[in-house]
Amino acid sequence: MFSRLREDIAIVFERDPAARSTWEVLTCYPGLHALVWHRLVSHRLWRANWRWLARWLAHWGRFLTGVEIHPGATVGRRVFIDHGMGVVIGETAEIGDDCTLYHGVTLGGTSWNQGKRHPTLARGVVIGAGAKVLGPIVVGEGAKIGSNAVVVRAVPPGATAVGIPARILTADEAERREDHAVKLGFSAYAIAADMNDPVVQAIHRLIDHAALTDARMEALIARLQQGGVDCGDAQATADGFDPQRLNRMID
Repeated sequence: MFSRLREDIAIVFERDPAARSTWEVLTCYPGLHALVWHRLVSHRLWRANWRWLARWLAHWGRFLTGVEIHPGATVGRRVFIDHGMGVVIGETAEIGDDCTLYHGVTLGGTSWNQGKRHPTLARGVVIGAGAKVLGPIVVGEGAKIGSNAVVVRAVPPGATAVGIPARILTADEAERREDHAVKLGFSAYAIAADMNDPVVQAIHRLIDHAALTDARMEALIARLQQGGVDCGDAQATADGFDPQRLNRMID
């Protein structure tokens, strides 16, 4: 018991620069309190088939910490719940070792049927504030879920998912996010401040491509006119097409 508590305290210092002392971590971190309560009390009672008592004590844990962990959920070692308020972890959720969850995270279900209904997080997953991971899906080892993302499909190991519904970032975008996180020292909410939704990035590229095509067309028409060719209606360009304005609108 004490070895796991020491691990949990050490992981707080590793992942939260605001932690200043062991006493502060023990007394002021509701995520730590919720995990200890779950492991030592409610989950043990649940496994011993004292189901009502486990639920009742888990309810008191939620009241005291703001973190709701169903006593049936499985939580690995060195899991860190930062801030904690509003975190909901469902009955059949499985959280692997070294995972990090920020406030407002939901590991929820999408079905009223019995059986596996909640997500499985592999080792080292980071889920940003307000993200919802729903259904019996697997989030692969080392994956990151951006703040406020809604994930309803499996996330490959090492991938980064953002948006509603969540989309997987391409390798170069994920690498850019990691580079930015290294410069900051850490990536607190699983997503860097300059990271756009991949759909928004695609729209930007389409607008830029349209602007480039329009410029090439104008240059071609000008060369033809210099050669004495009557271009007729082709001389008219796209009225009102302002790529910079469109780009600003979707930022």
